[in-house]
Amino acid sequence: MKDYEIVYIFDSLVDEEKVKEKLERYHELLTDDGEITAVDHWGKRQLAYPIEGKEAGNYVVVQFRTAAEALPEFERLLKLDDELLRYLIVLSEGEPTAPMSIATREPRDDDEDDDEDEEY
Repeated sequence: MKDYEIVYIFDSLVDEEKVKEKLERYHELLTDDGEITAVDHWGKRQLAYPIEGKEAGNYVVVQFRTAAEALPEFERLLKLDDELLRYLIVLSEGEPTAPMSIATREPRDDDEDDDEDEEY
């Protein structure tokens, strides 16, 4: 089993209760052989560019652990949902899911090393 993270962007017109119901249905597939380790509702945010004519979306970030074999059926279910504008599944590196500006975060160790190597 591996650790994954998914970011959901739901249509901003979908209310919070319906989003929770959808998440429960989605996560049933993942919890057969795995577990949900964290759920973070970021709420409504402006999109970087319009998606299907929408300017805003309701963001949810979830960290979970499951077998890779569960992902194809999980993604098939996600693609069938018209109220889900976008989603992205990545391997989790255990970093926090809280929304933060890149300008306010502390530099990572590899960021500091890169600055020393650059010539201006």
